[in-house]
Amino acid sequence: MSRARVAVLQVVSNQLSVTEAAIECGFSRRHLQRLLARFREGGLEALEPRSRRPRANPNQTPQPVRDRVIGLRVQLSADGLDAGPVTIAWHLEREGYRAPSTSTIRRILHEAGLVVAQPRKRPRSSYIRFEAAQPNETWQSDATHWQLADGTGVEILNWLDDHSRYLLSATAHRPASGDDVVATFLAAAQQHGLPASTLTDNARVYTARFGGGRNAFEYLLPVLGVRQKNGSPGHPQTQGKIERFHQTLKRWLAARPPARTLPALQGQLDAFQAHYNEHRPHRALGRNTPGHAYRATPKAQPADGRAPAHYRLRYDRLDARGKITLRRAGKLHHLGIGAAHARKRVLALADDHQVTVIDLDTGELLSTHHIDPDKNYWRNQNRPPGRWPSTTT
Repeated sequence: MSRARVAVLQVVSNQLSVTEAAIECGFSRRHLQRLLARFREGGLEALEPRSRRPRANPNQTPQPVRDRVIGLRVQLSADGLDAGPVTIAWHLEREGYRAPSTSTIRRILHEAGLVVAQPRKRPRSSYIRFEAAQPNETWQSDATHWQLADGTGVEILNWLDDHSRYLLSATAHRPASGDDVVATFLAAAQQHGLPASTLTDNARVYTARFGGGRNAFEYLLPVLGVRQKNGSPGHPQTQGKIERFHQTLKRWLAARPPARTLPALQGQLDAFQAHYNEHRPHRALGRNTPGHAYRATPKAQPADGRAPAHYRLRYDRLDARGKITLRRAGKLHHLGIGAAHARKRVLALADDHQVTVIDLDTGELLSTHHIDPDKNYWRNQNRPPGRWPSTTT
């Protein structure tokens, strides 16, 4: 029996006076009088120790904010979007609430049973992060698999800025080819400027170094002054940003009805790109959006300081004499690559000053031609001028 009960029972049974019972049990008269009052109101059960927690806490998160935290968690998760404490705090501030700390938001989610424990998940602090110092310093690229509504397998080819996580390009293909890599890279470069470097894995669409020779992308980048970087085989952590990005993209797509066609999937990707770049805060960016981070810092340029240019891309096949024709400003011009390359499939890359022709099968640089609007024939600048014997009979 507790001391409080003993003291009270001694007093109410007239065994001891209040003063004597207080002295014997080690209480003050005032505290024993409080115990007697509680006994008269609630009996012996009322004598049990009470919580010292204050009845009101002015710093407690208001109930409307707690309800909105839970509502945002459910809503964002259902939409396939990030629903972590940092993102929830960002949305609360945009809606005019005074956002609590991320630890408080996490505690609210735990109390609501909305957090699934992941004890084996590697702690974020254990990772060594690498990040480009400027936008366009490095572009990461990779393709990821997806399925249309009928189960048809397709690939989504992405280009991501390493510094800002800005999604430069997201396109659907069946499947993604080396030509698609070149085309999407040039389209992104025309819109956002050339990067100083690229970082990809060792897939055949990016490099042919393990199969001998080089592919079109590998020949294209030196022409533009862009440095190519490839991760070590079997070490996807090097391209960790775009690998993690694929999880975000697939979670968003999975929360929507499956696209039935490739154009329908492209429409979904366009909507995702707009949301991801401008309306989704990123934890690694201090809760800023990728679009804000991409525009906040001056962009890097290729090592040679090459300014952004307009590029025109054309796939063609050389004729029997190793020539192709190119229309510019409504006028046809003839490009002589060389009879030794007759019938080869080529990629012609034209900017404002010259045309570069690359063999699509081997990646070999076949010719460069200065653009001269006044001339119909643009010769191969990689060969000295003069008449060359034909290799055909």
